[in-house]
Amino acid sequence: MTSVLVLNGPNLNLLGTRRPEVYGTTTLADVDRLCRDTAAGLGLDLDFRQTNHEGVLIDWIHEAGDVRDVLGVVLNAGAYTHTSVALHDAIEAVEVPVVEVHISNVHRREVFRHHSYVSAVAAGIVVGFGVEGYALAIRGLPGLAR
Repeated sequence: MTSVLVLNGPNLNLLGTRRPEVYGTTTLADVDRLCRDTAAGLGLDLDFRQTNHEGVLIDWIHEAGDVRDVLGVVLNAGAYTHTSVALHDAIEAVEVPVVEVHISNVHRREVFRHHSYVSAVAAGIVVGFGVEGYALAIRGLPGLAR
């Protein structure tokens, strides 16, 4: 079966408690369930991961490029979005669509969040739809992978 890889970067393990006025009260476990339900509805398997370490995200992106049945990657890189040339290069190096996801509308926030190193190499971007953005990204992957 074809699968989707959902990668979450730093501090996303704190969803539900960290700045609920920005990120809401939904936990990462809730997001995992949302993603699994969305993927199952499309007949897809799902691998859901979180790390606070940039190099681990890069390794996982490389891994996705090596696995033939990965339809695509949904990536919420957290703050690494705005700082990591290495993530940009990793995404650019693999032949798998990556959809960048942000829970909040980063363009309505601090100026440093307006720039993304990921966007230039992402196949798509979902910003500001809350955690539902993950489901939107998963639903969009089959069209991007064609």
